[in-house]
Amino acid sequence: MIPVADAIQIVKNQTRGLESERVALSQALGRYLAEDIIADTDLPPFDRSQMDGYAVRAADIVNVPTKLKIVGESAAGRGWHNEMKTDEAVRIMTGAPVPIGADSVQQVELTRELDGGEAVEILEPVTLGRSIVKRGAEIKTGETVLRAGERINAGAVAVLASFGYAQVNVGRRPRVAILATGTELVAVDQKPGQDQIRDSNNFSIAAYALLGGATIQRMPLAGDDIAQLKQQIAGAAERADIIITSGGVSVGRYDFTKTVLKELGAEIFFERVALRPGKPAVFARLRNGALVFGLPGNPVSVSVTFNLFARAAILAMQGAAETELEAGTALLSHSIKPSKDRESYLPARLSISEQAQLLVEPLKWGGSSDFIGFVRATALIIVPSGTHKIDAGTLVKIVYLPQ
Repeated sequence: MIPVADAIQIVKNQTRGLESERVALSQALGRYLAEDIIADTDLPPFDRSQMDGYAVRAADIVNVPTKLKIVGESAAGRGWHNEMKTDEAVRIMTGAPVPIGADSVQQVELTRELDGGEAVEILEPVTLGRSIVKRGAEIKTGETVLRAGERINAGAVAVLASFGYAQVNVGRRPRVAILATGTELVAVDQKPGQDQIRDSNNFSIAAYALLGGATIQRMPLAGDDIAQLKQQIAGAAERADIIITSGGVSVGRYDFTKTVLKELGAEIFFERVALRPGKPAVFARLRNGALVFGLPGNPVSVSVTFNLFARAAILAMQGAAETELEAGTALLSHSIKPSKDRESYLPARLSISEQAQLLVEPLKWGGSSDFIGFVRATALIIVPSGTHKIDAGTLVKIVYLPQ
C-alpha cells in the first residue's frame, strides 16, 4: 500500500494536459483558462463618481454653507466635457465621469438646490478627492487580470466581458467513459431480482465528473465477464481520455479489473492505497495513453477515491492550477474512533457555531456501502493513520466535497 499523498502525486505526475480550444464567452462558465487575461484599458477608464451629488472644488467649500453655480450635468454614459471653474458645480450621477477642474464630489443629501436649479448650496465641507475613483485605480492597461489555470466563475465572466474577450482559450474538457462491474447490478430502471441491486455508481461517478468539467459516456454494465470487460475497456480507450470503472479491483474470485488491464498492456502505477474507505484503488495507463481509474465497488469508497484521485486528473487535463480538493480546518463536534492502520477520510457535515466557528460533524454511517449516510456529507475529516481517538472540540483537518 502507498500513502494517500503519494497516490495523489503519482496521478498528478502521470496526467498530461489536453489541448486548448477557443470558445464563446457565453460558453466559458466553469471552464479553465488556457491563457492569461490582459487588460486592454484602464479601469475605471476615467475619474468616476462613486455617488449621486455635485462635482466641486474642495477649495471652494472652506466655509459652509456655500453657494455654487450649476454649470452642467454629468451622467453615466453622457459626461459633461467642459472645464469647471472656481465657484462652479456640476450635477453628477453615480458612475459618471468627473469633469475637468473638479476634485471632489459632495453627496446630494448634503446639498440643496436653489434658484430653480441654477445653483446649489453645499451644506457640509468636503475633503479633497472625496467620492472619486481615479482612472486606473482598479487596473491599468497591460496588466494581467486573470491567470491561465484559473476557473472561470461568474465574476470572471464579467472580467472577460469588460476587456473585450468575446472568445477565450480554455482547456478542452476530458472525455470520461464510466463502466460498472458486477453481476449483482441491474439498470436503474429495472426491478432488482433476488441478490441484485440497482447500479448507482455509474450515476454518482458521472455526477462528480460533470462537476469537474468532464464530458461523460456511460458504458453498458459489464457484469463479471472478463471477456466483456476487456472488450469494453479496449473500446472505451479509443474514444476516452479517462476510463473509470467501479468494482472488481479487490482480490476476490470475480475481481477481474486488474487482470484485464494487465492483458491490455496497461502500466499500473498503484493498486492499493493506505486509505479508509477505498484501499483497493487502481490507477493505470493504457498503451494509447488513456488513463484508467479502477475504483472500489462500494458507493462511499467510490465517492472518496473519485474525489481524491480521478477528479485531480480531470482538472489537470484541463490545465487547472489547483487540482486537489480544497482543504481547511474545523472543530470536531463529536469524538471519533477512526481506523488505526490507514489514513481515514470520514464523511462529515459542516456548520457554523453560535460563536461563528466552523464545526464539522462526523456522520453516522455503516461503512463504505452506506451511501444513505453519505448523502448529506459536505466534507471529509482527514484522520492520520495510527490515531486511536479524537475528542470533540479538537481542531481537525478537512477537505471540502464538490457540491
